[in-house]
Amino acid sequence: MSNPLQQTIEALAKEKGIEPDVVISAIEEAVATASRKYYKTGENLKTRFNMETGQVDLFALKQVVQDVTSPATEIAIDEARQMYRQLYGEEVASSIELGDEMEFPKPTEVLGRIAAQTAKQVIFQKVREAEREHIFAEYNDRVGEVVSGTIKRFENGEIIIEIGRIEAVLPRKEQSRAESYTPGERIRTVIKGVNRSAKGPQIVLSRTDPALLIKLFEQEVPEIYDGTVIIRGAVREAGDRAKVAVFSRERDVDPVGACVGMKGTRVQSIIRELRGEKIDIVEFSDDPVAFVTNALSPAKIQRVSIVNDRERVVEVVVEDKQLSLAIGKKGQNVRLAAKLTGWRIDIKSEEEKRREVEAELTGLEVGAAE
Repeated sequence: MSNPLQQTIEALAKEKGIEPDVVISAIEEAVATASRKYYKTGENLKTRFNMETGQVDLFALKQVVQDVTSPATEIAIDEARQMYRQLYGEEVASSIELGDEMEFPKPTEVLGRIAAQTAKQVIFQKVREAEREHIFAEYNDRVGEVVSGTIKRFENGEIIIEIGRIEAVLPRKEQSRAESYTPGERIRTVIKGVNRSAKGPQIVLSRTDPALLIKLFEQEVPEIYDGTVIIRGAVREAGDRAKVAVFSRERDVDPVGACVGMKGTRVQSIIRELRGEKIDIVEFSDDPVAFVTNALSPAKIQRVSIVNDRERVVEVVVEDKQLSLAIGKKGQNVRLAAKLTGWRIDIKSEEEKRREVEAELTGLEVGAAE
């Protein structure tokens, strides 16, 4: 490329990952707009970037008609043929037909300064647009990925985090109640989504999404990373407690043991990362009775019976002293187990169940006596 403007366009396009044609067509359009404002003739003006000179050439387009009614945009066929006959000879002149469009060059010297300024503005604008588009495409493909960043500042309860060269937002509702941060601190989050906005794409992060927990397990547990152990579900009440259902594809690999690690090392590093959130790792089962039993861990379950298969309701009976553990603080353990398994869980103590059965039997005896 010989001329300076072309070199600038080429270099910028390469650096910012935009097609040079995008910038060139935008410059052509901008110069055309500037020309219309300058000439104010009502002509149909068109611009074309000249690769050889690096200038934007300007033309007035005129349509070939039989009788001219608008001299600014039309030319009579006889006049057009006469003009081309002088310039290119009879053969070219006779090929002109009604409805053709002809280009008439117009001086652009006056547009030189405008063109240069416009080119600068357009390149800047296009580069910004392309960068935004690039960021949107890149991060939209990375939704669900865990990223590390540095806390930059706090804005109305939201945390602004720097990831690489980009600022992303951790909204209040995606923050864990158990966590507090200081500017400059490193933090791991999961990319929740990307929103398009006037100021450019907004990358939304999360510390509460179960995807963060799953990704942390993938990073800490080699058996999950290589696909030997599979996470079949994860639920959280962020900052408080989480439950993860795991399943092993190989009989001799204990999925729960693999996730816990030697002396709990693997799960401990995840708990540390989540600022002390308790994590129950349970074995997944296709059998709802077994799965519900496991999901209510650490409580010991006496028996589980399916009440309604279609509505997915189970009844769980536990020893009296296990009842509060099975239900959990403010019902958290049973709530998370229900979310993990997809079954509605009705928990009763043995004493409750015994009284219920006795009442039913009494009712039957009374009915029989009558």
